[in-house]
Amino acid sequence: MSQHGTTPEAEGQVADAVRGNWVDHWAPAWLRPYLRLSRADRPIGTWLLLLPCWWGLLLSMVHDGRASWFDLWIFAGCGIGAFLMRGAGCTWNDFTDRHIDGSVARTASRPIPSGRVSAKQALAWTAAQALVSFAILLTFPPMAIALGVLSLLPVAIYPFAKRFTWWPQVFLGIAFNWGALLAWTAHSGTLGLPAVLLYLSGMAWTLFYDTIYAHQDKEDDALIGVKSTARLFGDEATPKWLARFLVVSIALMGLAIIAAAPRGEILQLVILIGGPWAMGWHMLWQLRKLDVNDNDRLLMLFRANRDAGLLPVLFFAAALLA
Repeated sequence: MSQHGTTPEAEGQVADAVRGNWVDHWAPAWLRPYLRLSRADRPIGTWLLLLPCWWGLLLSMVHDGRASWFDLWIFAGCGIGAFLMRGAGCTWNDFTDRHIDGSVARTASRPIPSGRVSAKQALAWTAAQALVSFAILLTFPPMAIALGVLSLLPVAIYPFAKRFTWWPQVFLGIAFNWGALLAWTAHSGTLGLPAVLLYLSGMAWTLFYDTIYAHQDKEDDALIGVKSTARLFGDEATPKWLARFLVVSIALMGLAIIAAAPRGEILQLVILIGGPWAMGWHMLWQLRKLDVNDNDRLLMLFRANRDAGLLPVLFFAAALLA
């Protein structure tokens, strides 16, 4: 471990944590292993879970032209819920992978394989996070509550996907973009076609960024028999597949916007289209910077998807104000 990792506040730090993160320096010592289980020291996953929620909420507001104080709660509730459910999902993932993570260099320092949290403690922490998140969900309309409960199914299945399919990133996409459906429905009370198209756009985006991420582990994964799109595509074909995911993601978001935009509001439509346009350019920049054998760059590009996903949020919010 680096010298930074030997300092008292960083004791037990996970290998791919953000250096200088608040968990290592400010959280109580007894809570740090649990927060590391929740990936609170690596906030990118919370962003990637949250951003489709904000896409769905803002596009739904543009669609019906309504805005209320409750929408502010949906906005904030999605943020809190994303933090908690990402934490619960990651803790569950680490529990199911506890016999695998110790064999992978990047994950061997995680709290369970390193012995800082027991399997039973991890399950209890998963339940605690899920229950608080469920309490927030109960403040939403009935159909949104039903969608939230249904989302537990892909969350539960995802950790096992890499054992039986070469496409575990599809299952991650199903789980991580569910918020587009939920937030749209929380605002409008019903599920609409634009939300479904936005959801599918997010799934293609997840295939893009998580294939980049999976290339970090491809050698260890090959040794222990774990499947991924990174291994399936290989080094040479990965850029071509990423380009396809880019096109599909941006095209589906564009279709979602066309389906949602109020008729006759040309200015709003132009501003909305700016969202996928800007996001597409950001993804293209990532593709040009890609080096599938440089783990530092792979991690940097994966984390850069926070900014990629924020671009539609900014354009959708601007369209709402237009």
